[in-house]
Amino acid sequence: MARIEAFRLKRPEEIERMRVSGRILGECLAHLAAAVHAGVTTDDLDREADTFIRDHGCIPGFLGYQDYPKSLCVSVNDEVVHGIPGPRVIEDGDLVSLDCGLILDGWWADSGLSVACGEASPEVARLIEVTRESLEQGIAAARPGNTIGDIGHAVQTYAEAHGYSLVREYVGHGIGRNMHEPPQVPNHGQPGTGNVIKPGYVLAIEPMVNVGGPKVRVLDDGWTVVTADHKLSCYFEHTVAVTESGPEVLTLRPAHAAIA
Repeated sequence: MARIEAFRLKRPEEIERMRVSGRILGECLAHLAAAVHAGVTTDDLDREADTFIRDHGCIPGFLGYQDYPKSLCVSVNDEVVHGIPGPRVIEDGDLVSLDCGLILDGWWADSGLSVACGEASPEVARLIEVTRESLEQGIAAARPGNTIGDIGHAVQTYAEAHGYSLVREYVGHGIGRNMHEPPQVPNHGQPGTGNVIKPGYVLAIEPMVNVGGPKVRVLDDGWTVVTADHKLSCYFEHTVAVTESGPEVLTLRPAHAAIA
């Protein structure tokens, strides 16, 4: 999913519109995370996502986007991103990544998370925690006066310090009236390089962290990205608005949710 549209800073009233779409998506992902259990199929999760989005007056953003056939991406274990839901049954111990997008009154929200089905193994639990914190490090760097390279450097430094690698072929992006807008937001980078961040930037920051090497490949379905070495991969994403006072996460999960 990589079509890039024109870039411009978002006005405060536009960010307010995106707060609404982001809040709904945060609630949707909390609902989906709670629905992950042994015996559920990835198609079941897709139907839950589609129903939730439509029941809240929104449009499933992924459905039909560049001919993608579902409303949700579900990627399991060595699948990195863009897993197409189908008959696959989730099993205890699986690492499940959920990526979802919606549109409300023309404004996009894009977010995702990873959860363990049942009790997480120490390997899975550590990978989830490091990936989640890598995202937090990237968000903290999304401040006025910093650069896009600072975001990627923060993500990369944290993940690699814990012995993991970052996927290079797939990146975060600007977001607004379109899901993919400039600038691209890689999960690696050099401090002080790239666009200087200003209030009005709205970015989807999305670390993809691998247990093994960074190389990936796309399956024959044309969508599902897997690790080349078949080792585990984990993913988290938030839509983040840059304000005068710093970054604001627009897709936070509800306070009572089990996962941030």
